[in-house]
Amino acid sequence: MANYFRITLLRSAIGLAQKTHGVLRALGLRKRLRTVYHPVSPQVAGMVFAVKELVDVQEVDQQLTKDEMKDLRRPDPGFYVERRAGEDWVHGRVEG
Repeated sequence: MANYFRITLLRSAIGLAQKTHGVLRALGLRKRLRTVYHPVSPQVAGMVFAVKELVDVQEVDQQLTKDEMKDLRRPDPGFYVERRAGEDWVHGRVEG
């Protein structure tokens, strides 16, 4: 059973009603692509429903720290370094 809503603001609320801006502020979403965690409750579900077109919501078991979120966003480099230029292999060890 999920304990938290993971809510990410995907779209801006520019040009929308002040009520919508207030709901986003109450959720703690001030900038696009920001993620917040709130405990699963009917009150939070109602706020999410009011701005459902602007946010992405997932139910998760635990909150992630800022460092864990940063690691999730870090893309795969697409390559692996086997040996750096200028390094010599001598008897299975790197020297240089």
